[in-house]
Amino acid sequence: MRLFIIAILFVLQSCSSNDDTIKEDSTNKLYFPPINADSWEKTIPSSLNWDETKLQELYTYLEDKNTKGFIILKNGKLVIEKYFNGHSNNSIWYWASAGKTLTTAMIGIAENEGYLNLNDKASIHLGTGWTSVSLAKENLITISHLLSMTSGLNDTLGDDVSPENLKYVSDAGTRWAYHNVYVKLQDIIATASKQTYAAYFNTKLRDRIGMTGNWITLGNNSVYWSNTRSMARFGLLSLNYGNWDGSQIVNKNYFQKAVSTSQTINQSYGYLWWLNGKSNYHLPQTQIEFQGSLIESAPDDMYCALGKNDQKIYVVPSQNLVIVRMGESAENAELASSSFDNELWVKINLVIN
Repeated sequence: MRLFIIAILFVLQSCSSNDDTIKEDSTNKLYFPPINADSWEKTIPSSLNWDETKLQELYTYLEDKNTKGFIILKNGKLVIEKYFNGHSNNSIWYWASAGKTLTTAMIGIAENEGYLNLNDKASIHLGTGWTSVSLAKENLITISHLLSMTSGLNDTLGDDVSPENLKYVSDAGTRWAYHNVYVKLQDIIATASKQTYAAYFNTKLRDRIGMTGNWITLGNNSVYWSNTRSMARFGLLSLNYGNWDGSQIVNKNYFQKAVSTSQTINQSYGYLWWLNGKSNYHLPQTQIEFQGSLIESAPDDMYCALGKNDQKIYVVPSQNLVIVRMGESAENAELASSSFDNELWVKINLVIN
């Protein structure tokens, strides 16, 4: 009998050492998955008092809306990880403009290492003539303006960021407009650090938090591609204000500024991060000011990375939640926020509340 009990204990111990162990959630302390392994602790939804009867409705909705990968982290642990439409945990997909927030992080790292300052004129690093505007107006544009989408450059001329396509509309800081000129931040980092942007990114961010993936140049954009878990890893870093398991990857004060309103025109925009729960918001390709919260059904303290065709990272500090969605466009192709955001959060709330 004694040998039988020992054998049972041995089996239980062996089961607990699996890569993705399932544990009840008993603490609000953040868990961080290992850097050099694909293991990730899991939490059972029932241990969080989530309504599991609503999960299938959520999954059906996600699949019907062309989702490929979907993850919910609570306190850093995997609660939901689902793949649809031929996707798997090893499949890669593009972040689109959700990857802007990776560039935000890299600017913070470069500033912390003394390579640049947010108040630097962009021309210090890019050289004069990087736009087609007058030198006096060009010199008004700082790194901070590129981060906050207030360069004052014409946003109606497409994604081309060659000098002849970067034309004056207003002085920097006086107009908010969603513009592809933000990619010049990657050139600034490369020039300041004297290495390629991708190499600096891989060393200073990707490899330090166990992400996979690479930057791939598509037309005028450098777009990040990775698996869904890598997106969730960055979301977890962002939930902890740039700190990964005790290691401060991105300066905390800088990160807190990045997820706060960055200018007076669009309350719902930080440094390439979208902010929920503000009094008004602007959207890409329009100068209309909309009243109310960006995503009404989502928590007010949420900040999010939003990419074309509904690539999403939602971060909710008050609930220690990170939610990631990758896939094709849920409905009509949009550059950032879409009606899908609000509908998805209605479905999520049925599960978690």
